[in-house]
Amino acid sequence: MDKNEIKAFIAKRCAKELKDGDVVNLGIGLPTMIPGFLPEGVDLVIHAELGIVGAGATPKEGDANYDPYHVVDAGGNVASVAFGGGFIDSATNFGLIRGGHVDACFLGALEVDQEGNLANWIIPGKRMPGMGGAMDLCVGARNCIVCMEHTAKGNPKILEKCRLPLTASHCVKKIITEMCVLEVTPNGLLMTEINPEFTVDQVKAATAAPITVAENLKSMID
Repeated sequence: MDKNEIKAFIAKRCAKELKDGDVVNLGIGLPTMIPGFLPEGVDLVIHAELGIVGAGATPKEGDANYDPYHVVDAGGNVASVAFGGGFIDSATNFGLIRGGHVDACFLGALEVDQEGNLANWIIPGKRMPGMGGAMDLCVGARNCIVCMEHTAKGNPKILEKCRLPLTASHCVKKIITEMCVLEVTPNGLLMTEINPEFTVDQVKAATAAPITVAENLKSMID
């Protein structure tokens, strides 16, 4: 698969997880592409952990709502508020997360393992800006989905056990990559969908954890 197509492919598959009216938190990077692939008739309430409920499309310089100093997302990028959306304080914002009002969160990962443990906030010895709201989202959102490239420089990111410091434990329910869709079950990782550009053996070779293949394995492509 062409490197330039991978992120869009993953985001498009992630969009299938959502239904009209869902309250969704989108992590930095790839997850922010998901709204661009929603089917017609599906509108989301996008929750931003910096205090926006009902985040809008990313504005461009010159747009009337372009305000890089006051309206930004969790990554510090320029954001906007959709019609009907608004701003809330930090306590209310995290109250929404911790109160179970966020239907789904989509996050990237440095590592994720067969038990649903997630490591995505720090690599020891390297500078980092802070954990942000990831820890709260992982345990507060009703559905925690990791969306990421399957490997990093050829090295597996899906492991038997995370090696990096955890963001949260036993929180991930599903992993979506350019190669396949994996569900985290009490018996380990279950592959329910595969990208037809890859074989089952290729997926297993790129994964450092045992995978069970569903009897009715489906294609990730419509």
